[in-house]
Amino acid sequence: MKPPSLIDWSRWIPEIQATIMFIIRDGRILLIEKKRGLGAGKINGPGGKIDPGETPLQAAIRETQEELHVTPADPRKLGELHFWMSQEVPHILCHVYRADDFTGIPTETEEAVPVWTPLDKIPYDRMWEDDRYWLPLLLENQSFLGKFAFEGETLITREIATDLSSDPLRS
Repeated sequence: MKPPSLIDWSRWIPEIQATIMFIIRDGRILLIEKKRGLGAGKINGPGGKIDPGETPLQAAIRETQEELHVTPADPRKLGELHFWMSQEVPHILCHVYRADDFTGIPTETEEAVPVWTPLDKIPYDRMWEDDRYWLPLLLENQSFLGKFAFEGETLITREIATDLSSDPLRS
């Protein structure tokens, strides 16, 4: 395993591309308690792997529909997260979206339990450790690029950029 301090992010290549969606309405954020897969038991936003032929936006909408039975209205991409993962977990590029409305009724599925949370009570202690560094930027409608290295579920290094003058996030 390569020590995190030696990660050359300019040469980093993700093995998986994924998405995550956050719906914010009436001073609350729609989160999920994940029931299975990577991060089972953690609180997060709905999301998952991008299927062949899908755009990141299409995948974010599909995953939200599958996991919560809702469709985000006018989602916009605010961030990208690069995850260097140790051990058996592949490196992940995650496209991060926000919507301020939706259609449907948040419903528990085999994958997730909906969790409406006041914006001032986000349960960071039940989320992935990196979330506390970039989710506040999403709440402020700030574009961001985050680079995180994990050893298991422990965050070892982090970098976050918000000055995205050559904005790579408009895909």
